[in-house]
Amino acid sequence: MTYLSAVLLGLVQGIAEFLPISSSGHLAIAQNLLGMKDAGAVPEFFDVLLHLGTLVAVFVAYWSDIRDMVVEFFRGAGDLIHRSTPTPVPPARRLILMIVIATLPLFVVLPIRKAVQGLSNNMVFIGTALIVTGFLLFASDMMRKGKKTEKNATWVDAVIVGVGQAIATMPGISRSGMTITAGCFTGFERKFAVRFSFLMSIPAILGANILSIGDAIEAGINWPEVPMYLVGVAVAAISGYLCIRLLKMIAEKGKFGAFAYYCWAVGVLTLVLNVIR
Repeated sequence: MTYLSAVLLGLVQGIAEFLPISSSGHLAIAQNLLGMKDAGAVPEFFDVLLHLGTLVAVFVAYWSDIRDMVVEFFRGAGDLIHRSTPTPVPPARRLILMIVIATLPLFVVLPIRKAVQGLSNNMVFIGTALIVTGFLLFASDMMRKGKKTEKNATWVDAVIVGVGQAIATMPGISRSGMTITAGCFTGFERKFAVRFSFLMSIPAILGANILSIGDAIEAGINWPEVPMYLVGVAVAAISGYLCIRLLKMIAEKGKFGAFAYYCWAVGVLTLVLNVIR
């Protein structure tokens, strides 16, 4: 590990985690280009820290939403104690429930987590998955503009988006691309589809890191390299925040087609380079 590779991997993580182009797929490709033939060559502890860096970006970008949900969580706990429920249910409280419901499908993936992670070493799979991501993004542009937000979306809508997130655990399938497309399919307002996608990433990233931290510690921490890791984390957080801002602006226009063409190009290039090598 060098400072340059840490910066490059942090940049790839920050950009690809939030733009709908698959961070896992791009990290696997970047590792391959940097000469790390096995995806596991990147220290597991560094991988955990990179994801925490992107989580910081979400907290900064959506702090007002997160603050409202935290306040509403304690209000809801108080209502349960007093056996009273406000009518209508506050939007922030409905948003909490939707995120919880959307997170549940991830538990189905837990038994096969290691097998799914192992696909990161398969460049043919990565290339094909990126091409599939491109079609998902292209399809999202074809859908009618929805009007649902946290005020009127249903638990079925949350489940559908959650299933999309579970499928996106496969490397090369963009988590944001899949969940935004699923949200548009269920009739979400485009800006809300983007906001919901990022907010529901919080428990997903935290859960993945909790599951991975044990493996990371067991694999060992190379303490002299930790300063390099922190540089990569800072790069991931800053680039991630900027990409969230960019995607917010793109969502207002409702055009994700450019990302579709990019995913097709990278996917095809990955397959071609794999054949040549």
